[in-house]
Amino acid sequence: MRKIFFIIPVTLIVVFLVVLLSESPNQDENFFHVTLANSNSYENGIFSKTIFFSQGNYFFKFVPNGSSPEKITIRLIGENHDRNYEFFLKGNLQETGISEYYTWEYLGENEIQIESDQNLKIEIDPNGQTNGSVSVYIKEN
Repeated sequence: MRKIFFIIPVTLIVVFLVVLLSESPNQDENFFHVTLANSNSYENGIFSKTIFFSQGNYFFKFVPNGSSPEKITIRLIGENHDRNYEFFLKGNLQETGISEYYTWEYLGENEIQIESDQNLKIEIDPNGQTNGSVSVYIKEN
């Protein structure tokens, strides 16, 4: 009987922690998100979508892996904004003493300044490498 008084609170605490830790991150933090996973994600080799930007500062964030495109060109086109952003995939060797692995990141200018409220067409060009996966985020500063 004493075991039950111990097991029930411990079980409740474990369940609470699992639920708390498994909650998905707040999607409101992401202004824009797309996961490009294969050639079906693109039309004529380029992903495009029109979205409304309010005046302000934004930045790009990526979740790449080893099969992601080596170069990504992102173009934002609008009434008062027309700019290309280029990013290059870099692998960073991680050595733990017992194993080696790579982490991946895109290098390039990731800051976006929008001078006025407007619709912008975003074009993401993987420069012919449409079979790898990459998630592209735009976040507000």
